[in-house]
Order: sequence, then structure tokens, then C-alpha cells
Amino acid sequence: MTTETLDTTDPLNDRPVRPTADAVVVDAPYGTRSDKLAPGHFRAIALLMASAFTVILNETTMSVALPPIMDELGITPTVGQWLTTAFLLTMAVVIPATGYLINRLGTRGAYLLAMSLFTVGTALAMIAPGFGILVTGRVVQATGTAIMMPLLMTTIMTIVPAHMRGRVMGNVGLVIAAAPALGPTLSGAILEPLGWRGVFGVVLPISVLALVAGLLWIRDVNDKEHHTLDPLSLLLTLVAFGGLVWGLSGLGEGSHAGGGTLNPWIPLVTGLVFLGLFVWRQIVRQRTESALLDLRTFLEPNFRVAIGIMAVAMLAMLGTLIVLPLVLQEAMGLSPLQSGLIVLPGALAMGLLGPVVGRWYDKIGPRPILVPGTVLVTLGIGMLAFLHPGISPLYVLGAHVLLSLGLSAVFTPLFSAALGVLKPHQYSHGSATINTVQQVAGAAGIALFIAIMTLRSDTLTAAGESAADALTAGAGLAFAIGAGVMALTIGLAVMIRRPETDGEFHGGH
Repeated sequence: MTTETLDTTDPLNDRPVRPTADAVVVDAPYGTRSDKLAPGHFRAIALLMASAFTVILNETTMSVALPPIMDELGITPTVGQWLTTAFLLTMAVVIPATGYLINRLGTRGAYLLAMSLFTVGTALAMIAPGFGILVTGRVVQATGTAIMMPLLMTTIMTIVPAHMRGRVMGNVGLVIAAAPALGPTLSGAILEPLGWRGVFGVVLPISVLALVAGLLWIRDVNDKEHHTLDPLSLLLTLVAFGGLVWGLSGLGEGSHAGGGTLNPWIPLVTGLVFLGLFVWRQIVRQRTESALLDLRTFLEPNFRVAIGIMAVAMLAMLGTLIVLPLVLQEAMGLSPLQSGLIVLPGALAMGLLGPVVGRWYDKIGPRPILVPGTVLVTLGIGMLAFLHPGISPLYVLGAHVLLSLGLSAVFTPLFSAALGVLKPHQYSHGSATINTVQQVAGAAGIALFIAIMTLRSDTLTAAGESAADALTAGAGLAFAIGAGVMALTIGLAVMIRRPETDGEFHGGH
């Protein structure tokens, strides 16, 4: 075996690169491309993938575990819903700061912080004597989860050669798609023999093992930056993104449940105002290279367009994941298990196809994959617009599989094409921006689909329609509007180009 050190200049920003100990090309003479990662890099990415899968799997376990938690702790559904709402709010608030955290702490420090927080939060939730401690545990878990996904994407962009990024980034699709789909299934399997505390108890030893493995295997792959944290930026992100997610979630919950204690427009408008202030503050801080979130990533057309498509795709995916099971159970009379089995094949197909799409990206670039992908997503959601109480479950399964196949052809090329045009020191900020947009767009999708479905079904019910017919008609309208919005991304997909750096590798910086 021969090993060569990497090129010591970075053509992206014309500055010297300091390779890390593991920054080697394996089994490749100097000047040629290798399809293998250095052993240390392979172990690090595998561990990050497994850890990200674990923390995101945990994100969706509460949907099934909530009823027994309510019974044991004596809480109402409105109160219990904070187990999910608090998790989403924390994610939305913490993710914008992850670019700063990753650059400040380095790969090793950020990983150990993320898994330590997740482990402590899981232990707190498992032994929680009451609801307050349980919510606190979920908040601490969410803080660790928020760091993990941007860290995974940043590390891939930093240490994986450009010509291999598609296939490696494709595995991120498996994490994003398969983990949330398997969360409720795993939770349901654990609940009967072990109770709701067992859901956390099963995850705890896995997170401890990942933490120990990180101590042994994870090393820094880039230089640390020592900018001071801007308290005002942190406060603005707290109100801006927390308000947006809270308000959007409240719009959906309020329309579905008949309203809440706080008008959701108050946090939503407040969030929008503070978002404007946050953007202004980051532009000011960028002059001294001390922004909490570097917004100069949006100067790249590829990044801007990719973020737009990604936001709409996340809106469509999360809205569908919430509305479709409601229709299957409340209008079509299927059991929770049956409705879960209908959506499971599509979710698994989306995750498993991710690495395949990644390999295609490396060969042919993003546009030939993105355009048919956006078409498939539009067709899949459009098919769901024709739901009615007597429709065959196989029709629903086929539409959902079509939607999922399209999403798998959208996310992987977008991740690679968006981050591939950035300078290496912007990777962490770009990853944080992508994950922030996903959180806000997901909350918007849930609110939009639920609100449209509820308003339409309430109108039809008042006009004398049966509850099942009214619900499917309301959901159909939500899916039709979702398909119309998604159709706009077909034209945007044509604008995505392959990053000029594909095929080059600038080292572990």
C-alpha cells in the first residue's frame, strides 16, 4: 500500500492547508483519484452516521409513546404534546449556532458535546419522576441532536474527496428518511414489554457506546476558530427561530384542536421580526468574521436555489407524513399498525436508495437526477389529492412510494450541490443553514397541510357531508396545493449546476 500526503494548497481560497494525521489518499499514486477513504476517516464517518441515526430515530418515538406517558403522569394531550413541541423548538434554536460551535470546538469537541448532551438527556427522561423532568430530558436530548446533523454534513464535506461526496452524502438520506420512519415502529415494539421508560432505556446504552467510541476514534479534521460568541446574535436566534417554529406548530395544532391558549400569530410575527434583526446582525458581524451564522453562503446561486427546493420538499414530506396517517385511520378505518405499514415501504425505499442516488450524482451530476425527482414528488403528492374513504390501500401505498422515490432523488443531490460550491471554512455554516431551513420548513408544512385539511373538512361537515368524506376532501385539497407548490421546483431544478470543484480534493481542511 502506498500513501501520499494531500495537496498543501486550497484552490478554493488560495491559502495553505494543514493536513490532519488521517488526511491520506489510500492505494493511489500522487495526482490520481482514489475511491477509498483513509481508515481513520472511514471510522469517523461511520460513527457519525450511526450516531446521527440514533439521535434522529429518537426524535419520532414520542408519537406512539405519548398515550401511556399521559396515563402514568396524569397529563392532558395538550400538555403531553410539549414533549414534541419542546424538542422541535430546541432544535430550531440551537441549529443556527452549530456553525459557530463546530468551528470553535472542532470535530472531536462538537461530537463529544453532542453525544454527552444526548446521553444525559436520555438518562434524565428514563428516570423522570414527573413531567417537568421528562420535558427537560427531551430538551437536553434535542440540544445534542441539533449539533449532530450539521456536524455529520460538515465532516463529510471536509474529509471526503469531491468525486466521492455524492455516494457518501447519499447515506445521509438514509439517516434522514429511514430513522424517522423506524422511530414509531421501534417505540411500539418496546412499549408493550418495557413501558415508555424502556424507549429511553434501550437508546441509553447505545448512546453511551457511541460516546466511548467517539473518545477513541473522532479526531479534529480542521483548524479551530477562536471568535467570541455574540450574545445578541444568540438572543435573536432564540426568539426568531423559536418563534417561527412555535407559531407554525400552533397554527396547525390550533386548527386541528379548535384553538390554543396563545394566538399562534403572536410568536409567528414576533419570529419574523426578530429574523430580520438576526439577518441584520449577522451581516454586521461578518465584517469582522465573527457572525454566529455566516450568511454569505447565500451569495452562491447554487446554494440559494438548492435551499429553496429543499424547503419546499421538506414542507411536502413533513406535511404528508402528518396528514396521511390521519386520513388512513380516521377516514379509511385502518388501524395504527396498518397505516404504519402502508407508509413504511416508501420511507425505507427513500432511505435505502440514498447511496444509489449518491453514486449517480458522482457520475452524472445533479440536474439529470433532480429534474425527474421533483417530477416524481409532484406526481406522488398529486395522486394523494384523489383520496376518498373507499380507495384501495394499495393505491395509497403506490402514491407514497412514488413520492418517496422522488424525495430520495431530490435530497442527496441538493446536499452535495449546495455545500459543494462553498469554501471549506463555510461548510459548517452551510450545514447549519440547511438544517435550520429543514426545521422551519417542516413546521410550515405540518401547519399548512393541517390547516387546509381542517378548514375544508369543517366547511363540508357543516354542509352535511359525512365526517370521512369531509376529511378526505380536506386532505385532498391540502395535497393538491402541495403538489402545485412542488411543481414550481421542477423549473428551479434545471438551474442547479454541478460544483466546479467536483473531481478535486482540497484536503482535510
